[in-house]
Amino acid sequence: MSTESKSHPATGSFFAASASYFLWGLFPLFWRLLAAVDAPELIAHRLVWSLVFLLGVVAWQKRLAEFGRACWVRKNLRVHAASGALLTVNWLVYVWGVNNGHVIECSLGYFLVPLINVALGRWLLHERLRKAQLAAIVLAAIGVALMVLRVGRFPWIALTIAGTFGYYGLLRKRSDLGPLFGLTLETLLLVPFAAGYLLWRFAQNRGALGHVDAATTAIILSSGVVTAVPLLLFAKGARGLRMITLGLLQYLAPTCQFLLGWLLYNEAMGEARAGAFVLIWAGLAIYSIDAVLASRANR
Repeated sequence: MSTESKSHPATGSFFAASASYFLWGLFPLFWRLLAAVDAPELIAHRLVWSLVFLLGVVAWQKRLAEFGRACWVRKNLRVHAASGALLTVNWLVYVWGVNNGHVIECSLGYFLVPLINVALGRWLLHERLRKAQLAAIVLAAIGVALMVLRVGRFPWIALTIAGTFGYYGLLRKRSDLGPLFGLTLETLLLVPFAAGYLLWRFAQNRGALGHVDAATTAIILSSGVVTAVPLLLFAKGARGLRMITLGLLQYLAPTCQFLLGWLLYNEAMGEARAGAFVLIWAGLAIYSIDAVLASRANR
């Protein structure tokens, strides 16, 4: 096999993973189109229509029987009920934040995720921290403290997003299911609650469907596709890339979100907030360089 043919899978994986993070980075544009709809109702619709689309993908892959067997494994039910609940909280806080003028703080949450993962590994799994990892966490903590003391506002949106996604990743590591089956099971377990909420809204004559224009209805119904497509691209990319490459690509999504909040939506930065971000980015730079060096040392 030639060198060129060998490089094609890696190139395809790189573009798939990059596209997934880029699409996640553009999510504020999508959710802002639905700013007139309450965040809880948006998340309920997102769960319902994500399940419809994901089950369609599973059926198209002719894996419905395999998925059905996975649903009856007690460990899978236990893990994905918990991870699904965390993901729902993450989605709810993110969508509420985006539609209430906090896109920059939402981006901060995803910038913090790698450092939260390291901290959770030390706290819950008793993993040893390298000095660079500890320095990165300390810098990020100082940045958050600066935001509280100088900006005068506790960044609860960012910390909730980072914390729920960090715990979500920790739980998913305990799962035997891949990304497609995992998300499908999570939505399947939560859809009864989501559907019940939507029916209650409809009975109260407060639901969005039937009370918004056709364009908004179409956007709501497309939320399942919008949710699932980046995940499927990520799953394709992750199979062909090293973890260190994925780790560096993950900054693409919050960077896009940060730029949208700052340049498109004109959210205020201010010196104190900018200083906090600089400290957190410095911590991420130390973390990333250390991760690259550690990866090379282990090769």
